[in-house]
Amino acid sequence: MNPRLSALQPYPFERLGALRQGVTPPAGLPPIALSIGEPQHSTPALITEALVANLGGLSRYPLTRGLPELRQSIAAWLTRRFELPTEAVDPDRHVLPVNGTREALFSFAQAVVDAARRPLVVMPNPFYQIYEGAALLAGATPYFVNGGVDTGFLPEFDAVPAAVWQRCELLYVCSPGNPSGAVLSTAALQRLIALADRHDFVIASDECYSEIYRDDNVPPPGLLSAAAAMGNTDFRRCVVFHSLSKRSNAPGLRSGFVAGDADIIRQYGLYRTYHGCAMSLPVQHASIAAWEDESHVQENRRLYREKFAAFRSVLGELLDVSQPEGGFYCWTRTPGSDQQFARELYAEQNVTVLPGSFLSRLAHGRDPGAEYVRMALVASLDECVDAAHRIAHFVNSRG
Repeated sequence: MNPRLSALQPYPFERLGALRQGVTPPAGLPPIALSIGEPQHSTPALITEALVANLGGLSRYPLTRGLPELRQSIAAWLTRRFELPTEAVDPDRHVLPVNGTREALFSFAQAVVDAARRPLVVMPNPFYQIYEGAALLAGATPYFVNGGVDTGFLPEFDAVPAAVWQRCELLYVCSPGNPSGAVLSTAALQRLIALADRHDFVIASDECYSEIYRDDNVPPPGLLSAAAAMGNTDFRRCVVFHSLSKRSNAPGLRSGFVAGDADIIRQYGLYRTYHGCAMSLPVQHASIAAWEDESHVQENRRLYREKFAAFRSVLGELLDVSQPEGGFYCWTRTPGSDQQFARELYAEQNVTVLPGSFLSRLAHGRDPGAEYVRMALVASLDECVDAAHRIAHFVNSRG
């Protein structure tokens, strides 16, 4: 067996299952899961209709590069959404469809990292655990960059020593962030691009929450728009990851894309050819329909705003549950141990939340996820309101 497997830590939901062992919640309270970020809004009919209409494509092998029409729709969406220069995104050179961002974020490290150079992979802390696993199995050492309330929950990239950047081969960023929802500004992204140019590393920007944001008039910036604004219109050392899971309520479609630096995309495409992970043709056609429609995305944002407002109206005086700049998570401080809070809330109210320490590591003398919980407002409005009342009762019962 690959000895690097022994370095992997249990996944957060495996740890959550262990935390709840031996606990029997009240039978009279139906379970409400706020622990996993799986969208529960209806998948738009235009996606399912396109999927069904193209089931005949199952009789053909798909290409790793995907249909030209899909790459064109992705390039057009990127250009519209991030106000990129016309024709800056070449569908044939800059875009590669993938089976969801999770698979791509993991496999990307295998293609980018040279294990012989004792490399570091830099990532935020708290973080999406795929980044850590990808780094370890690629033969790199993760370097965690803490973010907390004093930095607006943004990673403290300015505190990273030059020696770390010099050993860095890959930097993972996530904006809007998971779990905090904090958004990196264009200026912050440009500082990272300048560091990548100076120290010769690649930036992998996880932007799968980019279409869920608080104000319809203030969409979060992206890495490619930041690069273009500083004259880097070939997106050198910049690669972004996008998905239909959150944007279009289609987590089961397993559809996303990688885009950016043409040379990196070419070499990553070669890796994926051997990887055997081409997207099926029906899914490609459904994806085209999704990327070409924005009305369902606007409605999606409205539904999340409604749930955040309802959640805040119940819990606002007890916990910090304000809507972040992006994403659908409440990243909330707990009165005491986050793991104890989660276990006892489940035991007394049958509401499941994810301890923040399951999403972070002890680094530089502190664990920035400790004494926080992540609550995903993905359930229906009624369930979210019910959960808010149960959490309020739980918190009030402890004074």
